[in-house]
Amino acid sequence: MFNLPNILSLLRIALIPVLVGCYFLPSESAALWATIVFAIASLTDWLDGYLARKWNQTSAFGAFIDPVADKLIVAIALVLVLYKTPEWYVLIPVVIIIGREITVSALREWMAEVGQRNAVKVSFVGKLKTAFQMLSIGCLIFHNPLFGLPIFDIGITLLYVASALTISSMWSYLKAAWPIMKSNG
Repeated sequence: MFNLPNILSLLRIALIPVLVGCYFLPSESAALWATIVFAIASLTDWLDGYLARKWNQTSAFGAFIDPVADKLIVAIALVLVLYKTPEWYVLIPVVIIIGREITVSALREWMAEVGQRNAVKVSFVGKLKTAFQMLSIGCLIFHNPLFGLPIFDIGITLLYVASALTISSMWSYLKAAWPIMKSNG
């Protein structure tokens, strides 16, 4: 249970209060520190899966805790971004992404319950969605221009790309699960 990949997933959860604390630091460097914490958490997302496969350390606990850690860090980071910029153009992709995460998590849980867990495995589009999400959220947390680049605007654009990929991957999961849902209805 406590192998390095699982410890990295647990670290991602432990970084959530650190992210929130850094985000609200009364300092001009708060955005930088929060971005660094989020970047570390994002790297652990990639690294834990890579190590689990490479070292053959996959486990039932890892299959549970990894997606929980991913969804928690993403949802909380998106809420922080929305808190700082409570605008409709931020709200729309945040609702899409969080709504998809809840829907797909519930779908996976149900599929596992009916013995069809493998019917809704992570797809390439799902992995691409995660990459765009993490990059966009990092930009949105940083918020400030960097070397003349409008980092926040870039983050918004990437967030909309992530939202489109989110809808696409959710549709793929629902399409794959539909025959099983119909027969178990």
